[in-house]
Amino acid sequence: IVCLLGDKVHRSQTHFPNRKVNFVACQLFALLMAVWFRLYLHPSKTSPFIRHVVATLLGFYLALFCFGWYSLHFLMQSGLSYSVMVFAGLEHMHKYCFIVTLGYLILCQITRVYVFDYGMYSADFTGPMMVITQKITSLAFEIHDGKKSHCVRMPSLLEYLSYNCNFMGILAGPTCSYNDYMAFIEGTGYQPRHQENANGKENGKYKQSEPSPKNDVISKLCTCAISLFIYLSLCKLLPVERSINDDFVNNTPFHLQVIYLYLAMLALRPKYYFVWTLADAINNAAGFGFNGYNKDGSPRWDLISNLRILDIEFATSFKLFLDNWNIQTALWLKRVCYERCPINPTAATFLLSAMWHGVYPGYYLTFLTGIVMTMAARAVRHNIRPYFLVSDSHKRIYDVITWACTQVAISYTVVPFVLLAVGPSFKFYRSWYFCLHLLCLLVVVALPVKSRRRQAKAQQDGLQKDSLQENQTEHNSTDNNCNQKDKAT
Repeated sequence: IVCLLGDKVHRSQTHFPNRKVNFVACQLFALLMAVWFRLYLHPSKTSPFIRHVVATLLGFYLALFCFGWYSLHFLMQSGLSYSVMVFAGLEHMHKYCFIVTLGYLILCQITRVYVFDYGMYSADFTGPMMVITQKITSLAFEIHDGKKSHCVRMPSLLEYLSYNCNFMGILAGPTCSYNDYMAFIEGTGYQPRHQENANGKENGKYKQSEPSPKNDVISKLCTCAISLFIYLSLCKLLPVERSINDDFVNNTPFHLQVIYLYLAMLALRPKYYFVWTLADAINNAAGFGFNGYNKDGSPRWDLISNLRILDIEFATSFKLFLDNWNIQTALWLKRVCYERCPINPTAATFLLSAMWHGVYPGYYLTFLTGIVMTMAARAVRHNIRPYFLVSDSHKRIYDVITWACTQVAISYTVVPFVLLAVGPSFKFYRSWYFCLHLLCLLVVVALPVKSRRRQAKAQQDGLQKDSLQENQTEHNSTDNNCNQKDKAT
């Protein structure tokens, strides 16, 4: 079915590249297989071994169809990393695994971009490798850390391949924790989340049976259809490349250039909404993604969701936008880099994100700009926002202003991410006179902000000082009492 659909659409009069058609066809096939997987290979009907085998074989089939023999890189990357996990000591296993996995990904990206396929961004074989990199490194760090919430045992080779290359996430992810995936395979993912209320009791009839993902899957598929329609309708009308067209730059007032840039980026985002929401729907259709219940008793299927569209479009700060965009990747960056880097974790996290995305210069320009934007947004939030919290009307004015600033800042930042090359990216920034770069640097210098780690350390030192003072006071009080008793005696 997938082969016939892909070939038929490819031969028709369409502007889609063949691999984009293959990708969508494979994801639709995966959606059908997910429904079949949940109904006929339910944990109550078959063993985890069978579920692992079927999920892995279907994943390899989709990868082979979509990427050909390039999909062997998925096996190579997983095999090398698994060997490191097995033979490296527990103390340094996560570091070696991180270096090997990320290094292999970057090597493949360099080969694809500068040897075979420069400029062909979408549906390349390194896309799945990016997700596999997240999964492998997350698992390695979880094994090393041994945290109670993420503590995992060393998986077997089948479990490892199933986690990395299952048909639900092989093409577009999203990343998930190893424990959550194993709970899904073994059918134990529902019970712990039935007890998430404050009183630890179940909400009557809603938690007596396994919830159905049908409504959420249908809702997400509707979101996919709307996103795809918007993208196909607007992507040709509002190309980002027009922002560097000489006639457009020279003959269009600057405020209209700003509005056009926002609209062009607004037209581009539904492509990602479509891909990530469809991937989420596939996992939900297979029974993966249950995350407890809402207050009204309805099930939540957002355990591995990758975005919150309304929170993105109405974000009032740079941080809020990033927190709701590519959520699982943001969590991965936080766990493996931000929480572990002792020096300037913000810059290190943006740099790692650029390396993970690929080797196009535009990625690095975007994420370097993102560092300055994040620092400036943090400075504004800490120094200016408190003055607008005196009343609801002031707060609404602040939210409107920061929403507009956030949308312009995001659009300005990600232009190199879309243009990819250095020349067009700098041409765009020159046409804007690097105004937001300079403004952000000025804000960072004029409104310094202590890092959160320093604030936390200062608070901790203060608590320790207060504790010592209390202990000293108690000690002195005890000594005085003893001296009074001695005098009385």
